[in-house]
Amino acid sequence: MAAGLYAGLVRLGLPLPAAAALPGVHGPLMILGVFGTLISLERAVAIGLAWPYGAPAGFAISALLMLVDASDAATFVSLGASVTFLAATAWIARRQPALFTLVLVAAAAMLVVGCLGWWLGSAVSDVAAWWLGFLVATIAAERLELSRIIRPGRLSQWLFLLSLAIVAAGAALGLQLPEGRVLLGAGLIAVAAWLARYDLAMRTVRLSGQPRFMAVSMLAGYAWLAVTGTILVSGWAGPFSYDLSLHGVLIGFVLSMVFGHALIIFPAIAGVTLTYRPALYLPLAVLHLSVTLRIVGNLLELEALRISSGPLTALALLGFALTLVVGRRVRTG
Repeated sequence: MAAGLYAGLVRLGLPLPAAAALPGVHGPLMILGVFGTLISLERAVAIGLAWPYGAPAGFAISALLMLVDASDAATFVSLGASVTFLAATAWIARRQPALFTLVLVAAAAMLVVGCLGWWLGSAVSDVAAWWLGFLVATIAAERLELSRIIRPGRLSQWLFLLSLAIVAAGAALGLQLPEGRVLLGAGLIAVAAWLARYDLAMRTVRLSGQPRFMAVSMLAGYAWLAVTGTILVSGWAGPFSYDLSLHGVLIGFVLSMVFGHALIIFPAIAGVTLTYRPALYLPLAVLHLSVTLRIVGNLLELEALRISSGPLTALALLGFALTLVVGRRVRTG
């Protein structure tokens, strides 16, 4: 993550020393190296067998290969990691057949398609929509599992599948085509609307402490998903439309969801107990301020706002990590 953030700052134009190839792998470092490793590691821990750990190991190795400018090897290792991850997800779906596990399989398949295209020589910008679809579908599926407490009806489940099908259709066309951007945007709006209607966060936001913090993180992420989708559907095609598409989803939605789930995910995979602290709202607020500056800067083509968003995102992640570390306790027994 540190390398990916540094590459992002260089890509934004900050005068930082870096290898020439580093800015070009900012996206894969964050999507595959960070999110791919984290999600596949969480799934491997849940399965409890040795072979699924090949996925997080592969994504981590591919990130290291990117850092030493071995991109050809990185694409191949990433593809192998994604296939292993798909197999692990299918293993879970076979033993726990349910709508949310089937959606997780579909999400993993989108990851494989994106990695396959990257290995075959497609530019990152040509496959990025598949990777976005993977992240959106994975998070939506996990929230669907929790929504079973609310018991959404059959119609709502079909609407959920329809929204993700639109996301997949947009991913297939890609972010470089106007039709792809519009379809992907419509899918993002539909997913955000479904989550806003049926997600458990709509209830837990009325509570206090950790449940409210988690809910606020979720709902803020859904809002940015809807905002990004609306801009894409509008047909806006400014010079920073690709940048807006990626960071509206990755920072506004995905990272906000990571903030919200961190108090559950990291204890499960790292063997530590993390304590909720109200101070966590500060880095969360900084994160969403950074998204606001990025989106507005992209829309209005204001370079100062775009550049300032990068250090703020890094500051939000660093502040969040430090706040968690302060409340960390190692598990015993």
